[in-house]
Amino acid sequence: QIHVVESGGGLVQVGDSLRLSCRTPGRTGSLYSMGWFRQAPGKEREFVAAIDWSGQDTDYLDSVKGRFTISRENDKNTAYLQMNSLKSEDTAVYYCAAGVYGTWSGSPSLEGHWNYWGQGTQVTVSS
Repeated sequence: QIHVVESGGGLVQVGDSLRLSCRTPGRTGSLYSMGWFRQAPGKEREFVAAIDWSGQDTDYLDSVKGRFTISRENDKNTAYLQMNSLKSEDTAVYYCAAGVYGTWSGSPSLEGHWNYWGQGTQVTVSS
């Protein structure tokens, strides 16, 4: 089992930017795929973004395309989610996930692809 630890959440205003970090301690040069999900109050957890082991293949929720960017630094065992032009509807608990498979054949939006999950970090966007 690996540990997945998110950080970087906070309270921001509409239009602000925020960068979330996701560490996987002890997995130097990780070949895991990495992803971000979010869950707003009263709603189901939804897929936000994913990146394959090499950092070359990414996928995004339609509503965050052009605003959010997922990246990774494998030598630091860390993935990031850069969130720009934040909207009130982005308010949610954001979860980082790691998948044993370094890539995906179809969409990484299904939770079944992901093997390990972090505890979540709260992002609140106020007007």
